[in-house]
Amino acid sequence: MPGKKTGQALLFDALRTKGTAFTHDERREFGLLGLLPTAEKTLDQQAEHCWHEFCRRREDIDKHIYLRSLQDRNETLFYRVLSDHIADTMPIVYTPTVGDACQRFSEIYQRPRGLFVSYPDRQRLREVLRNRPSRDVDVIVVTDGQRILGLGDQGIGGMGIPVGKLSLYTLIGGIDPARTLPIVLDVGTDNAELLEDPQYLGWRHRRIDGDEYYAFIDEFVGTVKDELPDVLLQWEDFATAHALPILQRYRDELLTFNDDIQGTAAVTLGALHGAAKAAGRPLSQQQVVMLGAGSAGIGVLEMVHRQMVSEGLTPQQAAAQIWVVDIKGLLTDDRTDLTPGQLGFAQPAARVAGWELSGPAQLADVVHHVEVGVLIGLSTAAGAFTEQIVREMAAKAARPIIFPLSNPTSRAEAHPAELDEWTQGRALIATGSPFAAVRRDGVERAIAQCNNAYIFPAMGLAVTAAQATRVTDEMMRAAAAALGDASPALTDADRPLLPTWSDVPEIAGRIAQAVAVQAVTDGVAPHRSPAELSARIAEVRWTPEYRG
Repeated sequence: MPGKKTGQALLFDALRTKGTAFTHDERREFGLLGLLPTAEKTLDQQAEHCWHEFCRRREDIDKHIYLRSLQDRNETLFYRVLSDHIADTMPIVYTPTVGDACQRFSEIYQRPRGLFVSYPDRQRLREVLRNRPSRDVDVIVVTDGQRILGLGDQGIGGMGIPVGKLSLYTLIGGIDPARTLPIVLDVGTDNAELLEDPQYLGWRHRRIDGDEYYAFIDEFVGTVKDELPDVLLQWEDFATAHALPILQRYRDELLTFNDDIQGTAAVTLGALHGAAKAAGRPLSQQQVVMLGAGSAGIGVLEMVHRQMVSEGLTPQQAAAQIWVVDIKGLLTDDRTDLTPGQLGFAQPAARVAGWELSGPAQLADVVHHVEVGVLIGLSTAAGAFTEQIVREMAAKAARPIIFPLSNPTSRAEAHPAELDEWTQGRALIATGSPFAAVRRDGVERAIAQCNNAYIFPAMGLAVTAAQATRVTDEMMRAAAAALGDASPALTDADRPLLPTWSDVPEIAGRIAQAVAVQAVTDGVAPHRSPAELSARIAEVRWTPEYRG
């Protein structure tokens, strides 16, 4: 066994324990004799028992609590159960159930995990970070809890997201769980219900903003750079107003990326790769409409724009084929409320003047006046893709590509069964949350979930193996291309646009290889041949097996 722990210290070390799988000889060697029941179980038997216990829970939140409790007791067994049942446990460990877990974080809290970096402790950030459970860390996922999925400000409850994300880094990407660190930046909350909730575990204060907020972020990043200079720092679920400025400020200073902006973009482009092939029209020949102009939506469109340019369009031509609608209507260049990122996708106001509308163009107006081939939603506006809009789009496109990507399920712009009905089965669909398969003509067709878990675990594996110092845009595009190449729709247009979850760990290795090669090409990783990178990926990849 690694380390020097014995007795109860070893038995209750979630990263090293084997529980009832300790052999009689091991029990004697490590001072465990008498501390365990007599029977010796294998990891297979333990996993079977845990799966039975999992299945006895009826409510998803109870299943989530059970799995988190198992993780606290025995990480190896936890990941073995997950790896044996990926499709069934993914929605429980992460979306959509994790949203409920975040909302009820203070209520269901049992045991600390990761670091709670509180604004009142801002003068002691080095001390806080040095209290981390493990000295060596490969990946940090950090949130400030302000924009959790489509649920808004959850304050300290946002910790559920880094915990869930890092579980997938390990499950899919093979990042050693001992080398992961979830962090929540507790800078207060503007959620009045939480502030008034006597059970709330966070700092009872309105959110810090402005210069104070950015100074705190700067101090946090500086401390991470000093303490863990090689770590991958992933930003997660920050509000739109903060997400892009934070990414732009630090992306050239350390190994970092924003999953909502870059990860969402990469997985969406990967799904669009298969969809465009199935539709028989490349992206460069499609009119693309995005409902939602937040950081995630703009991030997707920036990658779509680069893809269009790579297919032969000029930047101006590509921008002319992208239409963005937010809560106020179509983004046009005469609006004064747009961010620099949004302004890059604003259509000339003169282009829509002939539509003779009484106010700003809305989604229905764009679909009516434009031959839309791709409709994407990242708006959290439930039901925004109405029957009228979808039917009108389907009348102009033989295989309309429709991606309602908002999370959780309750915020989806449309449900796959509706889209299938309104398009007579012609729609090419990917969603943000898991949905049941659609049945048509006696055949069930699985629906691809555009989950960032296709991308970020492979990214973590790639940069860890390649020892990259930065995450570049081209590395993200390489991840998207590798995912797109694995689309089942490339061989059968009626199959899902993205691989099944059971195949994802294997595909993550392929994505990691492509990203690692690109990192070397971009000059942000030491020179290694593709074969050497492949060997490194295999070497660093952790698997849920008892060691020692």
